[in-house]
Amino acid sequence: MGLQPNLFFSDQRFGGEQFDNKSIIANEFHECTFTSLAFSEGIFEQCRFVNCLFQDCDLSLMQVPGTYFSASKFERCRAIGVDWTQADWSSVALRLPITFKESSIDHSTFIGLSLPAVQITDSSAKNVDFREANLTQAKLNGSDLSESLFSNTNFTKADLRGAVNYHIKPGDNVLTGARFSFPEAMSLLYAMDIVLEIEEAPDSKY
Repeated sequence: MGLQPNLFFSDQRFGGEQFDNKSIIANEFHECTFTSLAFSEGIFEQCRFVNCLFQDCDLSLMQVPGTYFSASKFERCRAIGVDWTQADWSSVALRLPITFKESSIDHSTFIGLSLPAVQITDSSAKNVDFREANLTQAKLNGSDLSESLFSNTNFTKADLRGAVNYHIKPGDNVLTGARFSFPEAMSLLYAMDIVLEIEEAPDSKY
């Protein structure tokens, strides 16, 4: 993968490149696969990724100013501390959802973004800022959401079954049609500041 600007790549595989602290500017990638890419603290600036796959990559603290992601997948990747609000999310009608699977996106920011149908599954999403985000029909199954922030977040028809350690206040977020699983869903009741008591069933006469 070259560092020159304005390059176009299609259906190519990149494996084991070391680009920590490097900048890649205005490159376009279509249906490319990146395996074991080292891009910690690197910069993707004004790049485009369409239907690309990242596997076992270290993308921690990368910057993505003006970069466009469509139908791109991250599997077993480290993308810790990424400010995803820098990316280009303007072409909502043309953009397909991104996917994080078995990855770590701890300490990242999605505040205010429209991410319908985004998938963050079986991943570590600790201390992630989802405030004001549109997570309609999102899939968060099996992910650890410890200390993540939710306020005015739209979870309409989102699937959080199997997600753990989330703290979501029903009054501060939209939960219409959202799916949760027990026992984690009990945290929704705890956030409502109510007293929940379980009464013992009366003794049967028969």
